[in-house]
Amino acid sequence: HVQLVESGGGSVQAGGSQRLSCAASGYIHASNCMGWFRQAPGKEREGVADLYTGNGVTNYADSVKGRFTISQDNAKNTVYLQMNRLRPEDTAMYYCAAATSFACIRSMTPSAYNYWGQGTQVTVS
Repeated sequence: HVQLVESGGGSVQAGGSQRLSCAASGYIHASNCMGWFRQAPGKEREGVADLYTGNGVTNYADSVKGRFTISQDNAKNTVYLQMNRLRPEDTAMYYCAAATSFACIRSMTPSAYNYWGQGTQVTVS
């Protein structure tokens, strides 16, 4: 099993920056991908960014390209999401996730991920 704990959420003004952290523990070496997802009230959960743990390749949703950066610190077993130039439409609950199947390589969809954190709220006003 993999345990994921997010931190770093909060309120920020539009145009500002915020960094989310996801501390992973457990059998993390079985994870093929680490991803960040978000869900706004009344909307479906959507992929924001993911990272293939094998080679470090990253992918981003079009809505965050050029503004968000996903990265990993293997020594700390932590994945980060640096969010810059935040917009009100970025307001959502943000979730860290880990995938042990290779489905995550084909698409950044919630169904490809099998371990989830509890989420951290990001509010942009």
